Amino acid sequence: MGHLYGGSSLCLTAILIGILVLTLSTPCSNSLRINKMKSMVYQSPKFELEPGSVADKVYFDMDFPRGHIAIKSFNAEVVDEAGNPIPLHETYLHHWVVFRYYQRKGVEIVEQDGVNQRNQSNFKGARNQGVCQENQLGQYFGLGSETRKTPTFIPDPYGIEVGNPAEIPDGFEEKWLLNVHAIDTRGAEDRLGCTECRCDLYNVTKDRYGKPLKPDYIGGLHCCYDQTHCRVRKGFQDVKRSLYLRYTVKWVDWTDSILPVKIYIFDITDTWSGLNSQHNCLVSDSYSLSNIVI
Repeated sequence: MGHLYGGSSLCLTAILIGILVLTLSTPCSNSLRINKMKSMVYQSPKFELEPGSVADKVYFDMDFPRGHIAIKSFNAEVVDEAGNPIPLHETYLHHWVVFRYYQRKGVEIVEQDGVNQRNQSNFKGARNQGVCQENQLGQYFGLGSETRKTPTFIPDPYGIEVGNPAEIPDGFEEKWLLNVHAIDTRGAEDRLGCTECRCDLYNVTKDRYGKPLKPDYIGGLHCCYDQTHCRVRKGFQDVKRSLYLRYTVKWVDWTDSILPVKIYIFDITDTWSGLNSQHNCLVSDSYSLSNIVI
């Protein structure tokens, strides 16, 4: 279910994977056996959380399989330094999403200025095939807490094609970006309110860029950005944790026997009427005071 105040962006979307069939016949099983399945476990850079704190991190050039391949599955979870999964009632995983992009060779993009460079000549987004406008909901992979442990395996003879040299612009190389948004709810005065990003619990009146929030904006992503804190019970103390997003990627080398899968993300709040080509997808939705009927 979606949250009243703006939970995971993935709670607002319906994900449809459409299959593009390039041939009239299904490849024989013998040809598929040539593609040996590969698997690798990766780990994000460390992020730290203490009771009530928020981490909303963006990591450019994340570790990811290279070459012309077919992705078969992508699964992720938050773990501690010992590799133990962290329960959701202690660290609420608002969302994690993975984007594909092209970066000009020889140019470095870092977290703090990368977002501002998205529309510049050194950075080209390589979004999915969905209908949403511009950079909205363009991720290839991503889940929220409500869909934790959802199977993502793509059966043969299908796979998500990436790393195709013919698609990479001249002078660029394909890379991947990871966004992790986690909220530490240990000792929270109102755990549900913290996960719903209620502004009063975070004592936030401005967004991450310093822009004042509208008076009737009572909750959403603009109130639980990186380094904000949700209210905890008076006197509650616990240790600061070092956490990671551990993710497992399975893939095979690309061959013509594989049928490419295309990823489409639809936003159920999209107000597009078909009268123009511009959709109105939202990363998150929220309710103002005027929306609430008692």
